Amino acid sequence: MLHLRMDRRASDNVYLHKDFHNALNLAIQYLSDNFGEEGVKDYLRFFARNYYSILKADLMQRGLIALEEHYRKIYDLEGGDVTIERTEDPDELTITVRVCPAVEHIRKLGTPLAPNYEWTTSVVHETICEDTPWRAEFSNWDPQTGASIQRFVRKEAKK
Repeated sequence: MLHLRMDRRASDNVYLHKDFHNALNLAIQYLSDNFGEEGVKDYLRFFARNYYSILKADLMQRGLIALEEHYRKIYDLEGGDVTIERTEDPDELTITVRVCPAVEHIRKLGTPLAPNYEWTTSVVHETICEDTPWRAEFSNWDPQTGASIQRFVRKEAKK
């Protein structure tokens, strides 16, 4: 009997992990229900410190260009209505999200958005910036669309 074999690698496919966002949403709901807000924050900090350790090292070495390149790549892959801007100030990076691809995907699946889902961005960014010269700011969150303004700026020099 003839057997055909197909060799495939993950690298042969376009990387896209939208279902990760729904799984994370469900995990946030579970953590919130069972461990409260601090349990959610603790998990997100642990995740960010481990998963983004290479990005954080790059941030320390190259500055905000590391975050800019990272998020351009992510949003190019995932889509969404997003603008990533650098001003004349080299110490500022702004990401304006009008439609978040993660929230859009979760909504299309019909899954309720977990309370404090925005922490998957705000707490993660704050954690990436821990012990660096940078500060993460998060504002204008809209849980219906996932819209937000994410800003990274240099921390003020201590006097």
